[in-house]
Amino acid sequence: MIRVLLVDDQPLIRAGLRMLCGAEPDLDVVGEAENGRDAITLAARLTPDVIVMDLRMPGVDGITATGRILAARPATRILVLTTFGDDDHLYPALTAGACGFLLKDAPPAELLDGIRRAAAGDSPFSQEILQRLVQRAVEARGGEPRRVPGLTARERDVLDLVAEGLSNTEIAERLHIGVTTVKTHVTSLMAKTDSPNRVRLALHARSS
Repeated sequence: MIRVLLVDDQPLIRAGLRMLCGAEPDLDVVGEAENGRDAITLAARLTPDVIVMDLRMPGVDGITATGRILAARPATRILVLTTFGDDDHLYPALTAGACGFLLKDAPPAELLDGIRRAAAGDSPFSQEILQRLVQRAVEARGGEPRRVPGLTARERDVLDLVAEGLSNTEIAERLHIGVTTVKTHVTSLMAKTDSPNRVRLALHARSS
């Protein structure tokens, strides 16, 4: 079971998230918080695996809460879920230690997949957010291409779809292969490109 803590200042949003997660056999919503201060307290008491964190809340905001929670318990995975996808919110959240960033208009299946990916150590991002991160990274290093040697044709296919922001399940469906096979390719790609997460993999796809 993946223990999930929901943090959002809107009761209706929390209720919807609880219902969505509660219908999944592998997700257990262990608590809810309406602000960052309560999130910090509950994170210490409930030790969730994944925290679904809003950013703009009264009092202690989500970015501050993320930093304080991870300072006390670095193993916690914090997945940002927000309506604000601009750089003023994205980069401070990632700097604070958030492992992923999804927008509230994401399909329910994308959120559920994001929670599972976060718990598994992955970094889930909405497609537009991932593309922006990749583009900014490419621009920061001058857009110089860097070839990745030794990739098979299938690995190249998987790498291109990672760059589009697709999950392992979506890649499997697109390429008509098993999810386990996709995971194997992603693991191989991370090793060959020395990439710690999917953002770095996407960067290699865009710059090679």
